[in-house]
Amino acid sequence: MATDSHTKTGEERAASRTQSEANKKLKYISLAVLVVQNASLILSIRYVRTLPGDRFFTTSAVVMAEVLKVLTCLLIILLQKRFNLKETVGFLLDSVVLQYKDTLKLAVPSLIYTLQNNLQYVAISNLPAATFQVTYQLKILTTALFSVLMLRKSLSRVQWVSLLLLFSGVAIVQVQQEGNKEASVANASNQNYSVGLVAVVISCLSSGFAGVYFEKILK
Repeated sequence: MATDSHTKTGEERAASRTQSEANKKLKYISLAVLVVQNASLILSIRYVRTLPGDRFFTTSAVVMAEVLKVLTCLLIILLQKRFNLKETVGFLLDSVVLQYKDTLKLAVPSLIYTLQNNLQYVAISNLPAATFQVTYQLKILTTALFSVLMLRKSLSRVQWVSLLLLFSGVAIVQVQQEGNKEASVANASNQNYSVGLVAVVISCLSSGFAGVYFEKILK
């Protein structure tokens, strides 16, 4: 009996170790995919927004993205309900209509994220991809500030120094861009650096607020 107990314990430890290693690999793979997806998204949007000729409306792109998200969510729900339309409709009715208070609460960050997506297109259309990517990291700073204000979180001295360094890095990039501003305007007369900068700053503010507001709802 003691031998069997030790054997089971050893097997459980081995299974737990294997699961932990698999989760660790999945974590890094997910991070790598997210980095590639984020970088390719910015570059592709920048490319299509700077092509010669007529531009598509940013609102059209945002609406189509939301439609695809809705269709994807519906497909996942159908898979979970094993393509039972009656159960799917009942689930949606209960989650969206009957629990309308939760729906209204989630409508706030949804609208803010919609605004943010539109502003991102405006910003990318008027800023170089690298400048946008660096400046957009200010959302980390805004998220931290809203966390302190809305969730009463306390940040350590190291975290505040890190945020200060982040802000300093973004400021340095903007100063460097100011030196090349005239040349950039000459090469792209339909782009406005100031408009792009304002758009990305508002986008960072909206991103920070929406993220913290959503976290507050969940708590």
